[in-house]
Amino acid sequence: LPPRTTTTTIITTAFLTLPPRTTLQVRTPKTKTSSTTILNLSTPLSPAKNNITTTIMSASAQQLRTDLLKIIGENPGGHQDATVRASFASKLQAYSNADGVDPSDVIFAIGKSVFGVELDSSPAPAKSKADDLPIVDFDYMKQFMKEVFLSYGVSPDRAETCSEVLIEADKRGIDSHGLGRLKPIYCDRMDNGILWPDRPIDVVTESETTALVDGNLGLGLYIGPHCMQMAIDKAKKYGVGFVACRNSTHYGIAGYYATMATEQGCIGLTGTNARPSIAPTFGVEPMLGTNPLVFGIPTSDEYPFVIDCATSVNQRGKIEKYAREGVETPRGAVIDDKGIERTDTEGILRDMVLGKCALTPMGGAGDKMGGYKGYGWATTVELLCIALQSGPWGEDICGLDRATGKPKPMPLGHFFLAIDIEKICPVDTFKKNTGEFLAALRASKKAPTGPGRIWTAGEPENDARTERTGQGGMKVNVPLQKNMQALRDNRPGLKEKYGKLPFE
Repeated sequence: LPPRTTTTTIITTAFLTLPPRTTLQVRTPKTKTSSTTILNLSTPLSPAKNNITTTIMSASAQQLRTDLLKIIGENPGGHQDATVRASFASKLQAYSNADGVDPSDVIFAIGKSVFGVELDSSPAPAKSKADDLPIVDFDYMKQFMKEVFLSYGVSPDRAETCSEVLIEADKRGIDSHGLGRLKPIYCDRMDNGILWPDRPIDVVTESETTALVDGNLGLGLYIGPHCMQMAIDKAKKYGVGFVACRNSTHYGIAGYYATMATEQGCIGLTGTNARPSIAPTFGVEPMLGTNPLVFGIPTSDEYPFVIDCATSVNQRGKIEKYAREGVETPRGAVIDDKGIERTDTEGILRDMVLGKCALTPMGGAGDKMGGYKGYGWATTVELLCIALQSGPWGEDICGLDRATGKPKPMPLGHFFLAIDIEKICPVDTFKKNTGEFLAALRASKKAPTGPGRIWTAGEPENDARTERTGQGGMKVNVPLQKNMQALRDNRPGLKEKYGKLPFE
């Protein structure tokens, strides 16, 4: 900064153009050639803990950064002025090419998100910890998970199905619902006696096109495929099949079931409720599950159109993933009972169990960004999971006895719908029509400040599958390595079969 210039103006101006809680790194030269000071301003500074570190930057880079900060400070609305944007872009490019520049410097985020600057090149990022993670073959990982289920007494055919649902999540890049769920969601719950490994599936009522099924608190990973196939079989015979399910448990990625339908020439729809996590719009109490509403539609592409997402901004599994990675939860995804938007991941997970934190619906808290829409969709799914089934909701499926703190069963509801396309039009015609429209979406005009590509649902998962298959499997982070080791060391028969895991 120029002599006698305080950081207050520039910091304030930068925060006006950045999302709340963005970490702003401000480097102030101590001398013309000395190192610079980085202040992490995501939390208030204190004499005891001010998060100060140092890095080396060339004098020319220091001057360019000073110039960039000056442009921001003197032009609060500069991103709307073409001349200011051009000046900022020129200096940012020069700064990017200078020696000693930190590629994670927030100035690049400002350039892209506020000034719309796309650099020809940016400083090469340092090798991340993710680059050093071991890669484990999908077949190996699926077999390991199958062996774990077998060790709990799950029948071989059901263990095969359970491991298939989980590995499919990892293949699609949905890390929150694959191996990451094996121990904490399925194994720990079987250990706690609130989930049973091999219960019968009973048909309560049935017609030609509908059915109500009772899973008897067995593994949702085999109950879900059973119900979806039942709906598909009915659709193939009568055009439409609908199956409601009660007393099930967590059934993995909902997109798996929609894809079952598309692979058999059907349109698929599924949803599930879950332990209360979402607060209603203008509320702070968790009342609704993350409740995905999932569609699968066949296309002429090599992958189907499958929209698989929660009706909340984020789901609990993603926050658990943030915890494993040691990162903060994005602001706006969680609200506590005092109405404060939280980012402290570990605290969020603790307070969600205690009912003191809630996820926000799609659109966020309040109604300014349409939060009532996500709230409405989450409620729709909840109704379809409890009304037909006369199923429990709220505290009755929270998984915890508030009085004793002990775990308790979570009897969930699901629904599955399949529509046989051939009963309406030739499936090839249908795929051609969907494929042409989706291709038009992807070919439409791109945002000049965006990544230069438009995706359609199912495409990111296909990209992940292609990348991970090409690299030879999935990366396994340290927390998941420890989970695998714990299961190997404590489940009967696994120590002999897996004496040395791939990353040991």
